[in-house]
Amino acid sequence: MPIVVRIDVELAKRKMSVGEFSERVGLTPANVAVLKNGRAKAVRFSTLEAMCAVLECQPGDLLEWVSDEGDRSPEPVLEGGGPVSDR
Repeated sequence: MPIVVRIDVELAKRKMSVGEFSERVGLTPANVAVLKNGRAKAVRFSTLEAMCAVLECQPGDLLEWVSDEGDRSPEPVLEGGGPVSDR
């Protein structure tokens, strides 16, 4: 998975428990675990904003793009669904 969630790093820096974090952000501990374990398919901007506010950090402190070995960057897609190279 190319996007890595670094919540555990930020929690450790602040010595904050998952329980305290989940309560302050408004997520269940189970949903925090889904984020931490890389199983989340999406994150709402409002949730990302709340996480950043609680941890006093930037989105880039929580999310990192990591290239898979041999993975190419995705081709840009134009509105209408086809790759740019098809146009």
